Amino acid sequence: MNFTRRQFFGAAPVALAGAAQALHADPLGMPIGCQVYPVRDALAKDFEGTLRELHTIGYRTIEMCSPPSYAEFRPLAGLSAAQMRRTIQGAGLRCESCHYNFRELKENLDERMGFAKDLGLKQMVLSSFGLPANASLADWKQAAGELNRIGERTQKAGIQLGFHNHNNEFKELEGVLIYDELMRQFDAKLVKMQFQVAVISLGFEAATYLAKYPGRFLSLHLADYSTAEKKAVPVGSGVVDWKKLFAVAKKGGVQNYFVEMNLEAMKASAAYLHKL
Repeated sequence: MNFTRRQFFGAAPVALAGAAQALHADPLGMPIGCQVYPVRDALAKDFEGTLRELHTIGYRTIEMCSPPSYAEFRPLAGLSAAQMRRTIQGAGLRCESCHYNFRELKENLDERMGFAKDLGLKQMVLSSFGLPANASLADWKQAAGELNRIGERTQKAGIQLGFHNHNNEFKELEGVLIYDELMRQFDAKLVKMQFQVAVISLGFEAATYLAKYPGRFLSLHLADYSTAEKKAVPVGSGVVDWKKLFAVAKKGGVQNYFVEMNLEAMKASAAYLHKL
């Protein structure tokens, strides 16, 4: 197709304005991401097709789960990191973060870091310590110390280590909120936090912690909650104050965010975030 100089320079501002509008439509000027665990079954059956569907919905980044250690992702374990990276990029997506379990980080860290680097990861996130329900505060402190030591090694490899909370960390032991104790125990440089916004169901607001611990956060897992229905609902449909949350997210150090809900809720969430 041929353009005259007048046509080219006349069209350029319109294109640039459209691109700028699209960029600013997404919170923090960052591409909207999702954690793929909710679509794990579909991903295991049709990796490429499911990734393309996520792109069509409006997602541009994904957070994976480690195939060797997550049973639902084991069908993908036969793919090399390079193959996985090509497939993800071919679907129009990017992957810079992945969840791991504690055992594999303790026992197979060098291998997992090698795979992570080949996949193009910048972040390795521990999904859970896997401690029993009756674990003591001393158990939590010991686990935090172990994660600090793992963080020393990932940082030398150029990868930031993160920790993902669940509801368990928002309970008290010995008069102390476990989450606050972890923040005291973690080395602020070696272990960053991935905040699970879904703890709003327990009455804990993400924005409060992002403001309380500036610079300590790596990313967010997004979900919303209806207090009337007492269930998870798409982002923007519940009680989370998203404008307030994103206003403090940069202060918290957030580098990316991932919706973690079922596929239907993912669709509505992406549409809401893009307009926010």
